[in-house]
Amino acid sequence: MSAYPDAPGHRHVETSVAAAEALGTKLGRLQRLAKTAIAEAGVTGLTADELAARLDMDRWSIQPRTSELRRKGLIRDSGQRRYNATGKSAIVWVVN
Repeated sequence: MSAYPDAPGHRHVETSVAAAEALGTKLGRLQRLAKTAIAEAGVTGLTADELAARLDMDRWSIQPRTSELRRKGLIRDSGQRRYNATGKSAIVWVVN
């Protein structure tokens, strides 16, 4: 099996491993969707919450894809911050 970020990460706990294995077949597609949406946002970029809303997905399904894409060097932290739904400052992602 591939290693992170080409395979879903997990915490070496039974439930986490099972979730990672279930996601494995969808990972490439989700990463492509996330990267495309961030690219389409241009210099404005997207936070994880904005990305999830744009893709009509749950934030918890799509936010880990930003970590994977960053690790692959496909997106980067723009240095900008916007507030997310919880009122906390969030990274704005842009493509490299």
